[in-house]
Amino acid sequence: MIRRTSSVCVFSLLVGAVASCGGDPEGAASRSSKPRVAFVTNCAVDFWTIAKAGVEAAATEFGVDVLVRMPPNGTAEEQTRQLEDVVAAGVQGVAVTPKDPDNMTGLLDRIAERCVLITHDSDAPNSKRLCYIGVDNYDAGRMVGQLVKEAMPDGGPIAILVGTLDQENGRGRRQGLIDELLGRSHDSSRFDLIDATLNGDKWEIRATYTTQMEASKAKACAQDCLTKHPDIKGMVGLFAYEPPVILDVVRSAGRLADVAIVGFDENDETLKGVLAGEIHGTVVQNPYAYGYESIKLLAQLLAAEDQAARSALLPESGTLAVAPRQLRKDTVQAFWDDLNAKLGK
Repeated sequence: MIRRTSSVCVFSLLVGAVASCGGDPEGAASRSSKPRVAFVTNCAVDFWTIAKAGVEAAATEFGVDVLVRMPPNGTAEEQTRQLEDVVAAGVQGVAVTPKDPDNMTGLLDRIAERCVLITHDSDAPNSKRLCYIGVDNYDAGRMVGQLVKEAMPDGGPIAILVGTLDQENGRGRRQGLIDELLGRSHDSSRFDLIDATLNGDKWEIRATYTTQMEASKAKACAQDCLTKHPDIKGMVGLFAYEPPVILDVVRSAGRLADVAIVGFDENDETLKGVLAGEIHGTVVQNPYAYGYESIKLLAQLLAAEDQAARSALLPESGTLAVAPRQLRKDTVQAFWDDLNAKLGK
């Protein structure tokens, strides 16, 4: 359930953030009149390099200083330390992709009492965050399912690789994909266990592998899948680093002709695979917009002069939606050209 913080709460949070958010051991806050905010990711991969470009563009446009933090090993412990560090450094606002939202709610709520807190890419709807910026991951998962149907019109068994099911984005994408293939109703609260029997009229979800945000783990899982399930007809990677790994493993096994691949996100190797016809398609988010819109919203909330103006900046639903897109061979080049232009390539 997504909730909207009341106008009075928004006002109180923002006043408290400006007045008393953390200390500033480096003295940076006193040296600059600009608001200081933080953008914290859940790992360090190319997806977040794109988001960082959006962060930097918004920081320049809206006149804020930004600390960007990316947990190098993608662990919840690293992210917790980074969140504690940026608050101690005196930031007035934080935009974060919560690594483990269920177990981090207490930490997030403590940050929200001192700073303006929003989430991006993956939500923590039970926390006191003011807004979530990103796609509806369940709907994006159903879009992945549509691509699987195109790639495998005769059906068959598939395997899913997903970075983690601890995060809302991983759970949502996987469930949307499953529900689309099994012809189920739209229900984002549904959750199928990894060991559940999942058979539809044409498609079977044979296995789900959690790859723990590691490319090496993803490679081992993809190899294990081809060994244990020689009849597999499709493989799906739901996190940015997974589709290129799947492609490499399937190609090395000489199985490109009989194993369809569908991806998620806009990793360069994934886009090359789609362009070459080796990956049927991918569903892309907009990490550049995640970075840009997060910093824009934090800057606007901190600059708003009164309660009404601040409240008006927050969407009634609690979500600032960023629409996902399906890319296929005929549309990937135009998308890639636009992405490279944003990145200055």
